[in-house]
Amino acid sequence: VQLVESGGGSVQAGGSLRLTCVAPERVYGKCMGWFRQALGKEREGVAALSTRDGNLLYADSVKGRFTISQDNASKTVVLQMNSLKPEDTAMYHCAASSRFSQSRWHRESWYNAWGQGTQVTVS
Repeated sequence: VQLVESGGGSVQAGGSLRLTCVAPERVYGKCMGWFRQALGKEREGVAALSTRDGNLLYADSVKGRFTISQDNASKTVVLQMNSLKPEDTAMYHCAASSRFSQSRWHRESWYNAWGQGTQVTVS
């Protein structure tokens, strides 16, 4: 395990959670992303950012509710999740890539380092 996520839990619909990802310096990439995988579904990209210029990208399903941010000094990426819905229930994974792309950020294959994930359950 190269990336470590924390902050998952169980909340009621409409609530908030804050996920944190800490990466070793050698792993912290130009692109840091969050993915999620619900039971029986494929892993999907949720949000990503460029650690160089702060460019932010979101899946349509979370725009306006989720915010991704970074602290380059501590090699930390945060996913603030507000107005949570039951369909947000999933295992959330942090990922790192040595490259940033506005058109490929949502592809699993774009990333070369992953965390084990943190469970988010919304009821």
